[in-house]
Amino acid sequence: MEKLSGAEMVVRSLQDQGVKHIFGYPGGSVLDIYDALFDNSDIEHVLVRHEQAAVHMADGYARSTGEVGTVLVTSGPGATNTITGIATAYMDSIPLVILSGQVATSLIGDDAFQETDMVGVSRPVVKHSFLVKNAADIPTIIKKAYYIASTGRPGPVVVDLPKDIQNPQQKFPYHYPESVSLRSYNPTVKGHTGQIKKALRALLKAKQPVLYVGGGAILANASEAVRDLAHQFHLPVTSTLMGLGAFAGDDPQFLGMLGMHGTYEANLAMHHSDLIFAIGARFDDRVTNNVAKFCPDATVIHIDIDPTSISKTIAADIPIVGTVDAVLAQIQELMASREPPEATRLDPWWQQIKQWRAKECLKYATKENVIKPQQVIEALYRATDGDAYVASDVGQHQMFTALYYPFNKPRRWINSGGLGTMGFGLPAAVGVKFAHPQATVVCVTGDGSIQMNIQELSTCMQYHIPVIIVSLNNRSLGMVKQWQKMFYGGRQSQSYMESVPDFVKLAQAYGHLGIQVSAPDQLDDAFKWALANRDRVVFMDILVDPEEHVYPMQIKAGTMQDMWLSKTERT
Repeated sequence: MEKLSGAEMVVRSLQDQGVKHIFGYPGGSVLDIYDALFDNSDIEHVLVRHEQAAVHMADGYARSTGEVGTVLVTSGPGATNTITGIATAYMDSIPLVILSGQVATSLIGDDAFQETDMVGVSRPVVKHSFLVKNAADIPTIIKKAYYIASTGRPGPVVVDLPKDIQNPQQKFPYHYPESVSLRSYNPTVKGHTGQIKKALRALLKAKQPVLYVGGGAILANASEAVRDLAHQFHLPVTSTLMGLGAFAGDDPQFLGMLGMHGTYEANLAMHHSDLIFAIGARFDDRVTNNVAKFCPDATVIHIDIDPTSISKTIAADIPIVGTVDAVLAQIQELMASREPPEATRLDPWWQQIKQWRAKECLKYATKENVIKPQQVIEALYRATDGDAYVASDVGQHQMFTALYYPFNKPRRWINSGGLGTMGFGLPAAVGVKFAHPQATVVCVTGDGSIQMNIQELSTCMQYHIPVIIVSLNNRSLGMVKQWQKMFYGGRQSQSYMESVPDFVKLAQAYGHLGIQVSAPDQLDDAFKWALANRDRVVFMDILVDPEEHVYPMQIKAGTMQDMWLSKTERT
């Protein structure tokens, strides 16, 4: 049997696991691993400029492919710099494995140089963690890490690697297991047949149903099954922020996103529904508004792989634990022996929805020679024919993109939904581009968010990773400012960015292309120019109306139907 050092085992285990890319940053406690990586041609290591960005890159890679993203960092500050990225992945159920260096086992607990209890620090935001104490255990632990990260409800797993177990002078027999079995970890895949039959009866009986789709449908690769279910039962469909793309955004049955900044028709349909069929969604606060007033007449069917997410916020009348794809397949099996539902049975419900749609809640007023953020996203959609991978940061630009760029395919919308992490967009877009080198990848950001990880423009240059950066520059922290305008008497406390760099010159300093756009009639030509230079990073600094707000917006502590529709109109 082949014998390898602990450091060599780490690299060989990753290779045998099928890992193609590692995003990382070297340091003293992982130099043996980096030395073992030196001659490896099967794995490409991407040298980032900050460890937080490494996790976001692996995250974007994972979201766009469904594969597990991989990160390698050193101990102490290298490890702690990953925490925001790990928490981002944890909140959105993204599969990652983070390999962190650690001081030698004999020094753990002695406050040694660059020592941090990474297992303890990360515990609240990981699915599981390992502290490796024996080099011979490395292959099995790494196999377990990837298995745990990718099965059940996906999530990040930390593997902490002390310096001494990597020792290149000590060799151990190497065997990478084909599979692993964990007695205490056996995720349920298939749903309970009795519950599924009960759900099917309720669905066929409902007169005002809504199909409510979350990110779990995308994680389970169940978009086709969701589409078939919606079409078979003629259901109106709404989506969470994380679920966008699970059902085509331009399908006539799609009502748009629901929740805090959801559309008028989606939120009213939810409020007046008599049945909510929730698929891979967790009823978070950005959807429900006041839980005591949430959809008072609705029977709730809830499918989720995570039993702790069911009835956590909203009580489920018919809970079904299982993966979305497996449960929907079971529904189709049951329907095969039944008469299909009549196409006209929900006509009165669709007539009501048609009236709500007539409100045209996403219409907005334009200004001469002033760019509205909505115009930017619409121009981006035209320029890319709706076929780009779009990563975003967090804020107004994120909501404008979610509302005005219809996503027709899953895994195309890459954003930090649960944690709301500024600085996510650019490194996530870079991770997507590594996974899909021929695709058009766009980062929609703001002048606040982009500066949080702007150093990754250097990574883009080193690896020739061309992404298009669309920065909606309103010289402020737009969403913070909107809330201050609406709820704090307009007192703009620390939300105006008095000093904003010349982003065009900054991009050029990193070796990229830049363009500033200041008028609406320049947008289409600017996007054509950016796409014509898609072999380069193009930074589009777009000066938008600083007074524009995101609407609709739910009224705090109200029902789903209580919304601001503009600065002066509310339901």
